[in-house]
Amino acid sequence: MKTLLFASDNSAEFAPRRPLLLPFLQQVREWLLILHRSNPVLSWAGWLSVGLALTALALAPFDERVVTGLNVWFKPLKFSLSNLIYLWTLGWLLADLPAPAQRSVRFISWGVAISMTVEIAAIFLQAVRGTTSHFNNSSAFDGLVFALMGLFIAINTLLLVWALVLMLRYRPFGSAGYVWGMRLGLLLFLLGSAIGGAMIGQNGHTVGAPDGGAGLPVLGWSTRAGDLRAAHFLGLHALQVIPLVGWLLGRTALHERSVAQTASIFAFAALYAGGVALLYWRALSGLPLLSY
Repeated sequence: MKTLLFASDNSAEFAPRRPLLLPFLQQVREWLLILHRSNPVLSWAGWLSVGLALTALALAPFDERVVTGLNVWFKPLKFSLSNLIYLWTLGWLLADLPAPAQRSVRFISWGVAISMTVEIAAIFLQAVRGTTSHFNNSSAFDGLVFALMGLFIAINTLLLVWALVLMLRYRPFGSAGYVWGMRLGLLLFLLGSAIGGAMIGQNGHTVGAPDGGAGLPVLGWSTRAGDLRAAHFLGLHALQVIPLVGWLLGRTALHERSVAQTASIFAFAALYAGGVALLYWRALSGLPLLSY
């Protein structure tokens, strides 16, 4: 799908039209155009996240309320940006599946877009109410909101399992390193999602202390006790890191050696999974990622 767009539009449609823009910005613009043509559903869902992130950023200076030690709009901002990265990455990767898989891709894309929209709407709703969104069962309404989020997160995870099956059944376009990078990145993303399930199981993300309190700047991860969010974060962002490394392998001296690319990306993914496992073990042992 994406390859066809490159082939058909590489001369006219995607030629730089604004020569004053820096080359990097021109490249970003072209990526966004390709993404929008390949997967408009996830493209628009990402642009919704951009709008929500800007909204949270604009509201934060005018709202002094604090939730778990941070400005009440910090969490909506963080999740909006996270959703943006996730939605556009997934749209980009799914566009490399061949035509026979694209009907399933459209269904997955709609499901993921709706799931992420429901989750971020719930987070914004609880921010407006000045309370926490995750692990909040302090009232029947709060419990209902959290349960709704959990339902759609589960749906999103199942859709990603479907996407992984498609990646294994149909060979995506690209080098061997990139193809296996996509597959292994999705697999490790699902591992990170399972850590999110563990947090739901214990109704909190901190181990050895209540949620909240002293935390790392911006991230908020506990500096006094174990925090499962570090392993969760690393696992989820395998969706970006592993395919990127696989793509880079295809552009190095290994570009004509598929077996070497495959072995290299498997080795990198194994190291990455080891990092996720180490952070998970530290959190379960009550040890913070960093302390000061």
